[in-house]
Amino acid sequence: MSETMDNKPQWTFLTNHAHVLLCIAKNPNFRLRDIAEVVGITERAVHRIVVDLTEAGFVDVKRDGRCNVYIMHPEKNLRHPIESQSLVAGLIKLIEQK
Repeated sequence: MSETMDNKPQWTFLTNHAHVLLCIAKNPNFRLRDIAEVVGITERAVHRIVVDLTEAGFVDVKRDGRCNVYIMHPEKNLRHPIESQSLVAGLIKLIEQK
C-alpha cells in the first residue's frame, strides 16, 4: 500500500464525510476539535462537513448550553447510487463490528 512520510495511507475507502458521521454516531457530544483530531483533518474542514451533513438531513445540531449535541439520522439512505439502497445505520453497524 502506498503511504506518506508519516506512515498514514494516502487514501482510504471511506470519505471524510463518512468519518465525521461515524464520529458523531459514536459520540454525539464530540466537539468539532475532537472530531478533527480523530479524523485527521482541520476543525474548519469538520465544520464544513457538519454543515453539509446538516443541510442534507443526515445530522441535526442542537445547542446544549455552550456546546452542540449532534443528532444523527440513521434511517436516511446513503447518497451515492451504488449504495442508495442502504441506510446510514447499516454503514455504522458494519464499521462498528469487531
